[in-house]
Amino acid sequence: MTFPFDCITDFIFVESEISHADVILIPGSNHPPLMDEAAILYKNGFAPYILPSGGYKTQIGTTEWEYLTNIGSSKGIPEEVFLKEDNAQHTLENARFSLEVLKNNGVRFDKAIIVCKAGHSRRALLSYQVTFPISTEFMVFPVVDRHEITKDNWYLSEVGRKRVMSEVHKIGKYFGDFI
Repeated sequence: MTFPFDCITDFIFVESEISHADVILIPGSNHPPLMDEAAILYKNGFAPYILPSGGYKTQIGTTEWEYLTNIGSSKGIPEEVFLKEDNAQHTLENARFSLEVLKNNGVRFDKAIIVCKAGHSRRALLSYQVTFPISTEFMVFPVVDRHEITKDNWYLSEVGRKRVMSEVHKIGKYFGDFI
């Protein structure tokens, strides 16, 4: 028997097969596992650059960009691998400002890996898709968030339901004008 809300699961939770790309994109966050996974992808040769994005201030007073970059540096990622975008305040700005950084640095963006929280994967993907040229191929590498929300369990807890339904609402709010 299928769960009546499987369509929400299928819509919100995006995951792709990962292959070589031009850049690894991380939409703003203060969630260390995002950089942990991006560092592994970099070390395994999946992309030559990592672009964490985010100007939102974390609880320790750094921007999301600085927070994530510090984690990457502690994992042995060389400074020159990181591209800098530390102004974005929301996911759509993460995409818009990241595109400008890539263009300004002469970095190709034919193929990109988005490393994001699993429950944020559809909104992140859509944000980059409506911003970047239509020819850009995106792959999504989802990471479980600190609430351990996954496509298999989101509906089993109040926090999971609230966070996923908030994503549904935000997607409508973000992209209604694009349709």
